[in-house]
Amino acid sequence: MDPVGIRLIVGLGNPGPDYAPTRHNVGFWFVDALAIGQSFKAEARFHGELARLTRRGSDLRLAKPATYMNHSGRCVAAVSRYFEIPPEQILIAHDELDLAVGTVRLKQGGGHAGHNGLRDTINLLGSRDFWRLRIGIDHPGDRSLVTNYVLGRPSRDDALRIEDALRDAEGVIDDCLDGRFQLAMNRLHRAR
Repeated sequence: MDPVGIRLIVGLGNPGPDYAPTRHNVGFWFVDALAIGQSFKAEARFHGELARLTRRGSDLRLAKPATYMNHSGRCVAAVSRYFEIPPEQILIAHDELDLAVGTVRLKQGGGHAGHNGLRDTINLLGSRDFWRLRIGIDHPGDRSLVTNYVLGRPSRDDALRIEDALRDAEGVIDDCLDGRFQLAMNRLHRAR
């Protein structure tokens, strides 16, 4: 039996132009990059915006929750249920404080590590078995600074490093769609 790959990619972020350039929105940056040539359509029943791509002969859904980060799971769970996409075929792209800027890692499962978007997704999806594309934004060094840090804009140099990491991640998406996750991880984790 052929491995089954990713059918839904969700970028986590906060809606609206004020949040668009912030570190917390790097998940949105990623799905926007994948959707080049396609537009996202607001879908109230999915609590977000969706785009549909045909890639490698298969339908791929891209989603951006229209809720704030703390309620991202509403979108993920609604899309998953409607299109009958199990958690193992979902990739969530999100900012990661525990990785250096310009680092991107792929993994399946795990906890939320304090990330409220992941916490809500785990709760409403009822599973931790989805894939995560962890996009490094670094840590401000003090826990009390985290909220302002993630809601702030990265420096020009950091933004360029994040963009490079997102290009590296785009380069392994076809492997993920084909279910070749180990190959994708090997390639991605060797990058930079």
